[in-house]
Amino acid sequence: MNSFEAIIYGIIQGLSEFLPISSSGHLALLPFVMKIQDPGLIFDLVMHLGTALAVITYFRKEIFEYAKTLTPALVDLKVASPSLWFVRNFLFSTFISVLFIVALIPISKLARDPFIIVFNLVFFGALLWVADIYSKKKENLLNSPFESGMQWRIAFVIGMSQAMAIFPGVSRSGITLSAALLLGMRRKEAGAYSFLLSLPIILAGILKEVPHLMTADNERLLVLFWGVLSSFVVGWLTIHFFMKLIGTIQLKYFTFYRWLIAGFMIWLLN
Repeated sequence: MNSFEAIIYGIIQGLSEFLPISSSGHLALLPFVMKIQDPGLIFDLVMHLGTALAVITYFRKEIFEYAKTLTPALVDLKVASPSLWFVRNFLFSTFISVLFIVALIPISKLARDPFIIVFNLVFFGALLWVADIYSKKKENLLNSPFESGMQWRIAFVIGMSQAMAIFPGVSRSGITLSAALLLGMRRKEAGAYSFLLSLPIILAGILKEVPHLMTADNERLLVLFWGVLSSFVVGWLTIHFFMKLIGTIQLKYFTFYRWLIAGFMIWLLN
C-alpha cells in the first residue's frame, strides 16, 4: 500500500466511522474496489487512531470535565453530581463492552467473510430505521439519563451493542445509536455518548498492537501517518456536521445507503 491509497483509506474511515454506515465494512470492501491486497485488521485499527483523535479534540472540554471527576466517581459513591453519574455510567458501559468483545474475539475473524458483511449491512441498517421510527413515536424521551443516576439497563445494552461492532458491517455508531434510540434517549445525547464510548476500546486496541507497529519500517510508518492524518481531519469534520444534523436528519437515508453498498458487494462477488 502506498501513501495515496492510505489517504483514501483514511478519508473513508473518517466519513464512515461516525456515520451509521460501518467503517469496518467499507474498509473491508476497499481492497475489492481498489484491486489491492487487504491490509488487514492492524491497518484498519490504526486508521481508527485518527478518528479517536478527532473525538478527543472535538469533545475535549467534556472529556477534561469528566476526567476531573474520575477519581471521585470511583472512590466515594455517595457523592452525586451530573458529571459523576455520567462517568459511572460510562465506565460501566465500557466494562460491558470489554467483556463482550473478549467473548466475541474468537469468532470475529470469521466475520470478515463478504457475505456476512452484506448480511450485517442489511440487517443492522434495517434496525437503525426501526429505531428511528420508534424514537419519533415515543413520548417523553429521556433527557440526559446518564447524569441523573445509575442507568444500569441502558448502560449495559449500549455497552453490549458496541461490542457487536467487532463484526464488519455492523457499524459501531449505528448499533449504539439504534440501541440508545430504542431505549428512549434523545438523538443528540445518544450520538455524543456513542462517540465518547468508542475512545477506551479504540485506544486499548491500538496500545495492544504497538509492539507490531514498532517493527514497521520508516516507509510503512509514513504510509500509516498519511492514513491517520486524513482520517483525523475528515473524522473531525464528520463529527461537527453530524452533531448539527442528528436532531433533524432522517436515519432511513443511511439505511438506504447501507443497502446500496450491500447490493454493490453482491454484484462484485458474482
